[in-house]
Formats: sequence, C-alpha cells, structure tokens
Amino acid sequence: MLSTIKGIYANGTITLNEIPSFTESKEVIVTFLDNEEKPKQRVFGSMKGQFKLPDDFNEPLEYKNK
Repeated sequence: MLSTIKGIYANGTITLNEIPSFTESKEVIVTFLDNEEKPKQRVFGSMKGQFKLPDDFNEPLEYKNK
C-alpha cells in the first residue's frame, strides 16, 4: 500500500504535516518539489478568434444508411 504525506525539509530534517496511520517500519522514497514550478494561471479567452466554425455548424448531419 502506498501512502502520501506532505512535509517540510529544513536544515537536514523532514517534518511531516501529519502522523502516519501505521506504526511498523516502512521503506520511504523522498521527492523534493521545487517551489518555483507552480502551474501557470489559465487566461480565459486567450484563444478567442483562433478558430472559425463553418456557417452550417448547427445544421443536422446527413445520415447515410449502408
């Protein structure tokens, strides 16, 4: 079973934000996240005018029975 717990690394020590639910020894993998790599804020409407719909877009499609 995998568990994920956030924490902070400072001065050679990792402080977990919560206590794990298990008490026995477990192998761990530590991944350091870069604080500067935050997802970019979406700009709504940035693609306006980039696409053109045909005039008959809302017209029914032709059905061909084979």
